Amino acid sequence: MSKKTSYKSGFVTIIGRPNVGKSTLMNHLIGQKIAITSNKPQTTRNRIQTVLTLPEGQIVFLDTPGIHKAKNKLGDYMVNAAEHTLKEVDVILWLVEPTSYIGAGERHIIEQLKQVNTPVILVINKTDTIKKDEVLLYIDTYRKMLDFREIVPVSALKGYNTDELVRCILKYLPEGVPFYDEDTVTDQPMRQIAAELIREKALRLLSEEIPHGIAVTIESMKYRKKICDIEATIICEKDSHKGIIIGKGGEMLKKIGSQARPEIEDMLECQVNLQLWVKVKKDWRDSDYLLKNFGYNPKDMDPDE
Repeated sequence: MSKKTSYKSGFVTIIGRPNVGKSTLMNHLIGQKIAITSNKPQTTRNRIQTVLTLPEGQIVFLDTPGIHKAKNKLGDYMVNAAEHTLKEVDVILWLVEPTSYIGAGERHIIEQLKQVNTPVILVINKTDTIKKDEVLLYIDTYRKMLDFREIVPVSALKGYNTDELVRCILKYLPEGVPFYDEDTVTDQPMRQIAAELIREKALRLLSEEIPHGIAVTIESMKYRKKICDIEATIICEKDSHKGIIIGKGGEMLKKIGSQARPEIEDMLECQVNLQLWVKVKKDWRDSDYLLKNFGYNPKDMDPDE
């Protein structure tokens, strides 16, 4: 009788500079949308935990904010949330874009990775945008910088080679029982995902200078029969931003709501009545009190806590 393969389970963090496709990759791997995506950097602010359960093992993914140079307390929070995970997990996925130039941002991440003993898998994303023979050049460029356990080229957007990436991850996970039951996909509360979906639509629709200065809070979420009534507030930093978010005759706010509603309905599996409001909270990204109010714990910014 052949020996049964041992079950694997463990935690995997996805790190990388802003906008390299971390959330897109995680959403693809688990098969549904949990983390929001946009073409603007620093979209992900919290550490989002999702779960992929397979017959041979369970992978718990941590999608972290992009590692970048912080400009305010929110930035400090985001960078520390990303860097703290490196020693807490079983495998690190470092997501990079296909390039033969390694800039200061990547070099900073390399220095962070040299300080941990965790297995690192280099994932070269967006390979759908380059010629196949160029991949070897980019692999060779990065191979000289660090001793990676594996180097896997993928396209998170197209799903290319992601099955191979999952196989590589399982190879380095410890044997163990699953942490979550097989139906669990995320530890994020529904309210938080709803707030993030609204923020995603605002990120995509609003002009460049506004998105980093917004947060979304769910004021109430009440069910009646087959309808969920949601009241949400978009927080911004300036009165001038409030006018832009609302738009002429309320058009922009309506557009944000109409784009967010279908995705929230898919998540909750019921009809949603969504009401959006806009409030100004000046310099909230530098206020410990407001950061905590909006779900970013300032304690996470202090490595000594």
